[in-house]
Amino acid sequence: MSSAAEQEAVQDPEREAVQDPGTVAAVRAEIVEVRRTGHAEAQRAAAPAPAVWPGAPMPLGARFRVGPDGVAGTNFALWAGGAEAVELCLFDERGAETRCPLTELTHEIWHGFVPGVRPGQRYGYRVHGRWDPWTGARWNAAKLLLDPYARAVDGTFALPPEVYGHVRDWPDQHVADTVRDDRDSAPYVPKGVVVHDDDDWVEDRRPKTPWADSVIYELHVRGFTKLHPDIPRELRGTYAGLAHPAAIEHLTRLGVTAVELLPVHQFAHEDHLLRRGLHNHWGYNSIGYFAPHAGYSASGTAGQQVGEFKRMVRALHDAGIEVILDVVYNHTAEAGELGPMLSLRGIDNRGYYRLEGDPRRYADYTGCGNTLHVVQPQVLRLITDSLRYWVTEMGVDGFRFDLAAALARSMHDVDMLSPFLAVIAQDPVLRRVKLIAEPWDVGNGGYQVGAFPPLWTEWNDRYRDAVRDFWRGALPDVRDLGYRLTGSSDLYAWGGRRPYASVNFVTAHDGFTLRDLVSYEQKHNEANGEGNRDGTNDNRAWNCGVEGESDDPGINALRRRQLRNLLTTLLLSTGVPMLVAGDEMGRTQGGNNNAYCQDNETGWVDWSLLDQPRWRELTALTARVLTLRRTHPVLRRRAFFSGRAQAPDGLRDLAWFARDGREMTESDWYAPAATLGLYLSGRDIPGRDARGEPVTDDSFLAVLHAGAEPTSFALPGAPWADAYELVLDTSREEQAEAPGTVLDGGAEVTVPARSVLLLRVVE
Repeated sequence: MSSAAEQEAVQDPEREAVQDPGTVAAVRAEIVEVRRTGHAEAQRAAAPAPAVWPGAPMPLGARFRVGPDGVAGTNFALWAGGAEAVELCLFDERGAETRCPLTELTHEIWHGFVPGVRPGQRYGYRVHGRWDPWTGARWNAAKLLLDPYARAVDGTFALPPEVYGHVRDWPDQHVADTVRDDRDSAPYVPKGVVVHDDDDWVEDRRPKTPWADSVIYELHVRGFTKLHPDIPRELRGTYAGLAHPAAIEHLTRLGVTAVELLPVHQFAHEDHLLRRGLHNHWGYNSIGYFAPHAGYSASGTAGQQVGEFKRMVRALHDAGIEVILDVVYNHTAEAGELGPMLSLRGIDNRGYYRLEGDPRRYADYTGCGNTLHVVQPQVLRLITDSLRYWVTEMGVDGFRFDLAAALARSMHDVDMLSPFLAVIAQDPVLRRVKLIAEPWDVGNGGYQVGAFPPLWTEWNDRYRDAVRDFWRGALPDVRDLGYRLTGSSDLYAWGGRRPYASVNFVTAHDGFTLRDLVSYEQKHNEANGEGNRDGTNDNRAWNCGVEGESDDPGINALRRRQLRNLLTTLLLSTGVPMLVAGDEMGRTQGGNNNAYCQDNETGWVDWSLLDQPRWRELTALTARVLTLRRTHPVLRRRAFFSGRAQAPDGLRDLAWFARDGREMTESDWYAPAATLGLYLSGRDIPGRDARGEPVTDDSFLAVLHAGAEPTSFALPGAPWADAYELVLDTSREEQAEAPGTVLDGGAEVTVPARSVLLLRVVE
């Protein structure tokens, strides 16, 4: 190897000095030998390249089609701004590689049509260019790169040293990212797969549930189905398992209208987890934005996962259930400057990622090492092309955007006029699907709850916090709770937004399960291997007097009552409720509030809980309250409450009552209170039905009492009601299906400790 090449192995000391010359001398010979043998092995492995015709620069990705003269083949197109050359690499069943130079370049897109390449062909790219980390240039043709537009991925991501563009184990980690590693990564990385687009989605298969009528059920494809006893063993943990009638029957019995799937884009596992023998279970580490994660496929990974995913969506749609994807476009699995080189980093690092003033470093608004540079046209195109693909060709009905504030950043600050939000608002496909923002990121100014524009709904963490605090007795007053129960008008009543802009939740995948919320006050994440430092410390939980599982019947009864209170409050609140899979049957993670790496019984739904009467009753209560919600439009309003009568002979659409039966005054809102009465008038619902007729319903009174002792409550009399029928009482383990007790308006009733009463006005 020439002395110039040797000097390249250890970078220019004037740029970044390596402090230990002795260590560098010891490592230099190893790096030089690796480069020499690596180049030789690659040359021996390369087979003669087939003919490559010019092809077309669009669409991006690998598309099987009929080319010139009726010849079948595949068109390959890759955006690689700034690259000097691109090689398409084809792999046979034995893993032998054939390299095909792409010589056509149109608007920074390298493209070519390869006759005879058919669906099932595995492929990747090698992209040539400068290695100059100080300017952000990190091209390294020794690394096989996944096509960002690959529609299927075959193989598992492991992270040996060979898959890093730099020498991962360089002695001085401060400059390790500047030392290029020339070992071939192809044997160690998954390959893209050519997929035949053989199926057009029929629009009328979609349930198209209006936002106001929606109930979201957040689940993990693998975790939800892995232990289900009625799903065939070979289908558990897969898309086919979720499509199985046994899984769908549970969803329809509950009455949810949409499943929100934790990430199903192809993802990779982090190095620190693999070193501890763990895996990324949740999947918030995407690397393939068009490919269904291959690990969830029961039918194969050579493209079969695409058809299996589509069949899952169809089965859910046939049951009236929409499919919403949790998507991670804010960062990728390539992490920071010390992360692996899997795809975008080697295609054009500066074009895809936000870099700091020192271009060696990555701007990190996500806490995951990097942030996609959504202001760049090619990045915005990648994201929107991906979104449209999942809607038009895979049949999904909406998206929940992880750390959406990172996508709304312009150059630095969050900007609600950002290119990303502007493109979504005018896109004829995307503006018609459900759009949910996780309205924060970890950067300065990243908390944006209530700030996203019309068309968007948001995860409302202020709802979560207020409801948790009320039921654990930690609210200083009930002002915030009043807003949260009625759609959070203080956050969303602007710009034409509606109450369903608020996605209400008490728990999510990130944090305690509902059962753990009433069983633990401290996190117990020791199994994650991070010294219990990971996960939030702000749990707003109450363990009912004992940390963890208890044999005390009284404590367990209280915990189940609190579960009923939390679920009932969530499902009766105005807005869109979101349940988490298993909460309705008492699922526990043993106090782990960050089970992202627990691909085991901790992270899976335990279906055996339904064999226990106490948890079956909780599931039945959930279904019953959802039936009430579905039956009564007053519980799923399409407009905010006005506090006024909608008709001359009507009552105010919303009224609040104190324990003594009088309407609450302004001073009542500022006083500590454990009891709150909420009257919803069914005669005063704004809007009309599809035929233009007024919408009318029963009226209801909900009484929430978080006190440790029973309390008296005077039921409002005329003109609010002459009598009430008791519909729900969460102090009861079992809910009677027969009509409830009838109580006179103006009567004083006893509200059990820590309970919700729902009463229907008797006309």
